[in-house]
Amino acid sequence: MLMTNTMKIKLTSLLLVCLSFSAFANYHYRLDLVSVVDDKIMVELTPPKVTTNTIEFHIPRVVPGTYSISNFGQFISSFKAYDTAGDTLEVARPDGINRWEIKNATQLSKITYWVEDTWDSDKGNVFEPSGSNIEEGKNFVINTFAFFGYLDGMKEMDFELTVSKPNGFYGSTSLIPTSTSEGEDKFFVNGYNLLADSPIMYCIPDTVTRNVGGAEVLVSVYSPNGITNAASVMDGIAPILEAQRKYLGGTLPVEKYAFIAYLAPVGGKGVRMGALEHSYSSFYYMPEVSNARTGDMMKDVAAHEFFHIVTPLRIHSEEIHYFDFIDPKMSKHLWMYEGVTEYSASHVQVCNKLITIDQYFQNLSQKMTIASFMLDSVPFTEISSGCLDKYKAQYLNVYQKGALIGACLDILLNDLSNGEMGLQELMRKLERSYGIDKPFKDDSLFDKIAALSYPEIREFFAKYVEGPNPLPFEEIFAKAGIIYEKNPKEKVLSFGKVGIEGDEEKGCYVVTATNRMNKFGKKMGYKVGDELISFNEKEIGLQNFPEVLADFRANRSRGDKIVAVVRRPDGKGGFKVKNLKAKAYAVRQKGQNILSLDAHATKKQIKVRKGWLNI
Repeated sequence: MLMTNTMKIKLTSLLLVCLSFSAFANYHYRLDLVSVVDDKIMVELTPPKVTTNTIEFHIPRVVPGTYSISNFGQFISSFKAYDTAGDTLEVARPDGINRWEIKNATQLSKITYWVEDTWDSDKGNVFEPSGSNIEEGKNFVINTFAFFGYLDGMKEMDFELTVSKPNGFYGSTSLIPTSTSEGEDKFFVNGYNLLADSPIMYCIPDTVTRNVGGAEVLVSVYSPNGITNAASVMDGIAPILEAQRKYLGGTLPVEKYAFIAYLAPVGGKGVRMGALEHSYSSFYYMPEVSNARTGDMMKDVAAHEFFHIVTPLRIHSEEIHYFDFIDPKMSKHLWMYEGVTEYSASHVQVCNKLITIDQYFQNLSQKMTIASFMLDSVPFTEISSGCLDKYKAQYLNVYQKGALIGACLDILLNDLSNGEMGLQELMRKLERSYGIDKPFKDDSLFDKIAALSYPEIREFFAKYVEGPNPLPFEEIFAKAGIIYEKNPKEKVLSFGKVGIEGDEEKGCYVVTATNRMNKFGKKMGYKVGDELISFNEKEIGLQNFPEVLADFRANRSRGDKIVAVVRRPDGKGGFKVKNLKAKAYAVRQKGQNILSLDAHATKKQIKVRKGWLNI
């Protein structure tokens, strides 16, 4: 290629920038995806200079967004520390899992260890979207916190990551490489928090990019059998992205965002389908099904995960900003981080006419019904703070009652402002007050929100979020001219009146009681121990059972043939797959929480309703 002097100067400047990045990085990591041994990958670290005699190296025990203990250190083996002469240093493991204490650390020159993937391991119980995958020559899912650690007290330093990759492979990520070639990528990252927040998937590329609201949006898909492609996924989520652009004020507050999806063959390894949000990307572990079904599945999930670019990326407490990967203190505000995000994911759709009012009301009704079976006598802030331990079993309610708190808050704000201010306007005010680099104190948020809005909002938090009182649905929905009925008389299709519980270890719902089965349940022939695979032709995971049940009730009628696929213990330590069949059966059921528009709403109620739902 003919090169002008100007081009030479620009290339020289770019080279100097890359070299300066490398020179000033404190941590130099190398990951070798070419030389896989026994389904493990070698990691090599040149660490920053250590000035203490001993120092601990940490691999995360807990990572943001999962709200569960993962213990990624259990997937690390053959950990070695070397001095400047190449001799090994003495290493101890204080907790036996996630911490390595290095002696004579002032001489520390290099660290090496091997990483095995979580998806194939029988260790621990790591949710697939937060785990790792090593398929030599095919696919590598690099959730960075599963591969890379940091020296205690030195987490804020800069990291350079060099990845040796197989020919033809591409690394899909929100990170922008400082250099890339056929066999190697380099990334420069400011601090461990951002490194841990940036997953990368390496494989033969199937990617699509699109500009949305000034942001470069990447969709990357790995479909082992070629059933689904990135273009179809982009087409499926594009309307949501455009709606979110409008919803967030016309532009998106990021330069680049990556949707990274691994589509697992049905019946293959891994059963816990879902997604994990990151500040500038989200990773999806979904079943490998047709383009149309994949797009439909990802639409709502992607809407939720994408909204995390607002919270906790731009609005978060000190507990999030200074996250302790070994022994974190949990924030009181999961109602906002996950609840408001979940609320916004469906609210954006009704406001932009992507779903109907009736569909939106069904969504809220479903959340009320599920929340009614959860603990409602303990303040939501207390449940949030104890989500890792004491109230771990209540975490599902974050997506139910947490979202309902968001709905009630939105209506109240519109009522107090006469339809001029809603929850999104409040969030933008909070973003201007805080932002990526300025966290709030956990105990100050409610007072700050009241200062930015109305004193009545502080009273709402005191009673229904900090306090143990149930949300006053009838009173609040009436402000928007919405009629709320808790126990309507119409019948609904039954699942069979069996007891089921989510089993995190197995990654599915399991039938735990059949003593109260109704006519439909008896015809189906459920048995204790049945693991639910699908119902009404919809796969069932830990996260989507309510949606499967709602779809069944909305799209089937009494007398329709229904099939449930279960994995049933065979009494010999194994399982057999059974198809259970019966005709749909309707029952009178309490607690359906029906919402409907009040035909006699006042002008004030209609104005509040318009501000809330854009109708």
